[in-house]
Amino acid sequence: MTLDPSPWPIADRADPAGCPPAGPADRVADIAIADLAATVAFAARLAARLAEPPAGAAADVVCLWGTLAAGKTALMRALIAAAAGAPVEVPSPTFTLVQTYDLPIGPLWHFDLYRLSAPEEVFELGWEEALTDGIVAVEWPNRLGRWMPGARLDLVLEIPAHGCDEADGDVGGPRRFRLIGRGPRAAALVDRLAWPEP
Repeated sequence: MTLDPSPWPIADRADPAGCPPAGPADRVADIAIADLAATVAFAARLAARLAEPPAGAAADVVCLWGTLAAGKTALMRALIAAAAGAPVEVPSPTFTLVQTYDLPIGPLWHFDLYRLSAPEEVFELGWEEALTDGIVAVEWPNRLGRWMPGARLDLVLEIPAHGCDEADGDVGGPRRFRLIGRGPRAAALVDRLAWPEP
C-alpha cells in the first residue's frame, strides 16, 4: 500500500523524530490512515497479530516514532483496549515513564521515554524484565540510544505537511503509518498488517 507522497514531507528518509531509515533486509509498508476509526481498526489488527508470538519468543518490541501530536498515545490507547477486549483506562505514561498491563495476550509494557535524561535510566524502569516476554511498546524510542533492540517493529506516524493539532482534537485526522520490520518476526508482522487476509 503506497500513498501519493505529495502531502507527506517524509517519503524515503528517516522521520522527524529520528527513526533510522530502513535497511536492505528490512520489510517496509505504508498504510493510509484516514481518521480515528481507521487508527482503532489498525490497532485491533496489530493487537491480534501480537497475540500470535512463536513459542518461547522474547517480547515483541514496537517502537512508535513521530513528532508531538502525531497520535502515538491515541494509537496506544486503541491497541491496549483491543488487546484487553474491553475498554481500559489508559493514562499517558509521560510522567510515570512506564505503565504495565496484564492482558489476555500477555503482559504489555508501555514506555514513554520523552522525559528520560540518559539511556541507562531505562533499566530503572524494568527494561530488562519487559524484554523477556509479552509486548513492549515505546514512545520516543530515540531516547534508548544503544539499548534499542535490533529486532523490532518501527511504526512511524506521519502527518500531512499542513500538520494537525492533537490538543485541538485533530488526533483523528489523516496520517500515514510507515511500518519497518527489523528482523524475521517483525518482517512477518509487517506482511500480515499491510496485506491482511480477506
